Amino acid sequence: MGQGQQERVSTSLAGAVSEEISASLAPVDAELERRYPGDPGTRQPVHTVYVPGDAFAADTLRSWGDQALAALDEHAPDPAAFASALGLDEALAEDVHGRVRAKLEREPVEDLRVDFEDGYGNRPDAEEDAAAARAARLISEAYADGTAAPYMGIRMKCMEAAVRDRGIRTLDIFLTGLIEAGGLPGGLVLTLPKVTYPEQVTAMARLLDAFEKAHGLEPGRIGFEIQIETSQSILAADGTAAVARMIQAAEGRATGLHYGTFDYSACLGVSAAHQASDHPAADHAKAVMQVAAAGTGVRVSDGSTNVLPVGPTEKVHAAWRLHYGLTRRALARAYYQGWDMHPGHLPTRYAAVFAFYREGFEQAAGRLARYASRTGGDVMDEPATAKALSSYLLRGLDCGALDIAEVARLSGLTRADLEGFAAPRRGDLTASAQ
Repeated sequence: MGQGQQERVSTSLAGAVSEEISASLAPVDAELERRYPGDPGTRQPVHTVYVPGDAFAADTLRSWGDQALAALDEHAPDPAAFASALGLDEALAEDVHGRVRAKLEREPVEDLRVDFEDGYGNRPDAEEDAAAARAARLISEAYADGTAAPYMGIRMKCMEAAVRDRGIRTLDIFLTGLIEAGGLPGGLVLTLPKVTYPEQVTAMARLLDAFEKAHGLEPGRIGFEIQIETSQSILAADGTAAVARMIQAAEGRATGLHYGTFDYSACLGVSAAHQASDHPAADHAKAVMQVAAAGTGVRVSDGSTNVLPVGPTEKVHAAWRLHYGLTRRALARAYYQGWDMHPGHLPTRYAAVFAFYREGFEQAAGRLARYASRTGGDVMDEPATAKALSSYLLRGLDCGALDIAEVARLSGLTRADLEGFAAPRRGDLTASAQ
């Protein structure tokens, strides 16, 4: 066949066959679109800080940052000391130490939850009423004057019978206070703890629907996180993965699945000395959560460590190494968020996160640049990998581990370009490679 001669193309199936197949799969197409919309593409905080409702104050965020800076100055005043304490690569030490200090000065907390559950306990109704109203006022004022964390909200009591009415009332007082103070902030986050049955999730969705209707809000405006703290939330009595059913029971309102390290461990009978986020029981639960959430737009968060970095330097360094190691372990397993229980955890949270992104960003940017320009390399990447590479770089940019100028220099891409590669759903990935 001569060059330029058109290839003869033959088919055997009538067009009606394709049309019939498409018609038969239309319900599946709609179901995929509804159940698996993909990641929302918004910023995910690297951690969530929990502060008891009675301890939350106007200066809580700044106080945590100042305490974290003081701990850094006392126990790791320079990059070499920080690297030695954590086992951090010396080549990264100066950059990571500087970025951690800058982060603690600029934005010490990315996500804060005022706690009315385990960290608060059972108080007289009038006292909890007042604390919920105060939380609404302080959070509204923080967003108004620019001192708020990117995300803020409350953890209410659960939907079990003994505390259900109290939890509903606290949530109502808090949300009503926000409305009266000027409206719901964009960074509002709510956490529903100790969920055991999908019906409890549905009840939360109905509660929020009723509140939206009462105030003329857009349906679905208020979302919430589901806290996984019981064995029944992973494996139901009938053998199904209850957590997958919980996501659907939220009726589109679920924003996250948060692993509760100590309640879940205790539920399985793990002794106190071995309750940790790297226990095999924890790994199993989070793996189930991760698979259940994949593609749904619901994000997974790891739990916390209860080993606090307090006391003499030797003890602080030991706690820091533990926290740093657990955080790095979680990041490698694609758990990009966790809990922090003490201001002293902030230096190692950010050190682990920043090191994770700075160690790999040059390679990621280079691979994405080659993919975007269709040039070769020693790795042949597919559209799905390009999506993962761009998501990695965007996460690093969002938390302050990376700067857009250095990413652009190595990749030749703008943030909008990165967002474009990160955005495609599964059906659009092939098209995005054209």
